[in-house]
Amino acid sequence: MLPHADPDAGARPLVTTCEERGALRLAAIDRIADQRGLRAGLALADARARHPDLIALADDPAADRALMGRLADWTRRYTPLLAQDPPDALVLDMTGAAHLFGGEEALLADIRSRLRAMGFTPRLAIAGTPEAAAALTRAKRDKAGVDKADGPDPIIASGAEEAALRPLPLRALRVASDTCDALERLGLSRVEDILLRPRAPFAARFGADLIARIDAALGRMRSSIGAQIEAPAYLTERRFFEPILAAEDVARTLERLAEELCSMLTRHGEGATRLEYMLFRVDGAVRRISLQAGRPVRDPDRIMLLFREKLAGFHDALDIGHGFDLARLTAVTVARLDQASPRLDGRARGQALAQLIDTLAARLGEERVRIPVAGDAHLPEEAARLRRPYARPSARSSSSPWLAAPSHWLAAAAPDRPIRLFDQPEPIEALAGVPDGPPLRFRWRRVLHETAAYEGPERIAPPWWRGGRLTRDYFRVEDREGRRFWLFRHGLYARETQSPRWYLHGVFG
Repeated sequence: MLPHADPDAGARPLVTTCEERGALRLAAIDRIADQRGLRAGLALADARARHPDLIALADDPAADRALMGRLADWTRRYTPLLAQDPPDALVLDMTGAAHLFGGEEALLADIRSRLRAMGFTPRLAIAGTPEAAAALTRAKRDKAGVDKADGPDPIIASGAEEAALRPLPLRALRVASDTCDALERLGLSRVEDILLRPRAPFAARFGADLIARIDAALGRMRSSIGAQIEAPAYLTERRFFEPILAAEDVARTLERLAEELCSMLTRHGEGATRLEYMLFRVDGAVRRISLQAGRPVRDPDRIMLLFREKLAGFHDALDIGHGFDLARLTAVTVARLDQASPRLDGRARGQALAQLIDTLAARLGEERVRIPVAGDAHLPEEAARLRRPYARPSARSSSSPWLAAPSHWLAAAAPDRPIRLFDQPEPIEALAGVPDGPPLRFRWRRVLHETAAYEGPERIAPPWWRGGRLTRDYFRVEDREGRRFWLFRHGLYARETQSPRWYLHGVFG
C-alpha cells in the first residue's frame, strides 16, 4: 500500500498503475482508495468511472527498489544484520539486541512511530525465524493485496511459531501461486491443513518446496536472512534525545566516538583499515562517510584528520536538515597492529608515506590517487605501473595514461630517465650525422629542436621470448633552449632494419 493520507483532510485517492494483459490496472493503493472500495488489480478505467478525482501514477519498480535501499540504510540504526525481502519487505536480525530499545514491544513501537512519521503504513512482526516473521506481516493483507484492519503487531516467542502459523494462509509463506490454487481447489488453504496430514503425498504431488517453506518457518531447518551487510568488527554510537543541529556538534561527537573506538582497538591489539561514520537524520535520511587507511590506525587524532580531509573534499555541504538523532562510528575492517621498531626520529618506517597516501585519498577520493610499483620487466613502459593505493600490488595493473618511475630512479639527484613517461612513445623526425649516432636535430609536434648536448646511447634489447621486436638506443638530449628530452632510435641499422625510426618517450623537468 502507498504511504497513507489523512482521511479527514479531503484528500483524493492515490494509486499506482501497471500494464497487465494489455490494460492498465491498479498496482498499489493508498488508505483513501481502500476506504472508497478500490482494490489492487482493478482496471484503471473502472476505478476512474467510480472516482473521477482519482490520482493515478505509473508504477516505477526502479524507484521502489531505490526506496527500499534507503529504508535498509535507515534500519541500520537498529541492527547491522539486515536483508531485503523483495519487493516490499525488510528482515532484521535483532537477536540479543531488543533489550537495547526497551524490549520487543518498545522496539516495534519505535519503528512504527518513526515510519508513520515518514509517511508509511508498516506491518511489523517478531518471530523466532525470518520466514515466520515475514509470513505474519503478509497475513495482514488480503488476497487483493490490501491491508486489513489495524491490530497489534504479533510477537511470537522462539519455539511457538507453529501455533501462530497454523491459521495463516499458505500464500503468506510465498508458496508458488499455482500450488496454492491447486490446494485451494482441494479445500486446503491454510498452513494447518498441511500440518494435519501426512507430508509425503504433498511432497510427491507438489514438490519439496511446499514442505521446505513450512519447515523453514517452523524452525525445523536452519535458515538465514542472507544479510547484505556484515556486522562491523567494532562499533560505537551516540543516540540523542534532542537532535543535534550544528556541524560543531557533529565533529565533537565524532571525536568522542573515535576515542572510544581506539580504546577498544588498543585492548585487542588491532587497528582499523576501513572506517565508516554514519549519521541518521530524524526524517529517515542517512549520511554515510567512509574512508580507507593504508596501514591499521587507532590514533584518534589521525582518524579525525582523515575525516576532516574527507569532509573538506565533499562538493555538497553536510546536509543536517532537521538534525541527527543517531551517530555511529564503525571499524568495518581491522588488522593486527604490532608495534614496529621505530627509527631514531621515533617514527615507524614508511609511516609518513602511508599517512600522505591516506590524506590524499581522503581529500581527493581513492579513485584519483595512484602509487607507483616496480614491474618485472626492463622495457621502460613496463618497468613501473600505477595502481590504486589500497589495491593489491600488480605490475600488470594500470589505468593511467602516465607511467611512473621506480623508486630507485627517484632517488638520484639527476635522474637518467624522466620521472614520467608517455604512455605511448611519440614518433619524431630526426636527422643524425651517422646512422648509429645521436640526432643533430629533430622535429616533435611541428617544432624543430637543435641538439646542443647529448648522452648515450643506452641500449635496451627486446625480450627474446616475444620475438619480432627491435632494439632501442636511448639518448638524453638537450636542445639550445635548455629543454631536455629522452628519445630513442628503434632498430639497429643494417642488422635489424635499413631505416630506423625515432621516437620521443619522455621529457625531463
